[in-house]
Amino acid sequence: MEVHFTPDTQAQLQQLAASEGKNAAQVVEETITRVLERRTKFLEGVQRGIDAADRGELVDDDEVRHWLEERERS
Repeated sequence: MEVHFTPDTQAQLQQLAASEGKNAAQVVEETITRVLERRTKFLEGVQRGIDAADRGELVDDDEVRHWLEERERS
């Protein structure tokens, strides 16, 4: 597979790679791997939520709002 970047992106990528003692291809592969792993975990989480909702395991709106407010304070 061949991927093309703008000159600016390529320069940033090369600079990042050099700062990590790697080549640009290594940085791109590691980055894409992390993105794909995060996407998979996200989709698994969404499916767990759908499955829970299908079982009737729902959280009240006020509970969610309280939880979000607590996280925001932390």
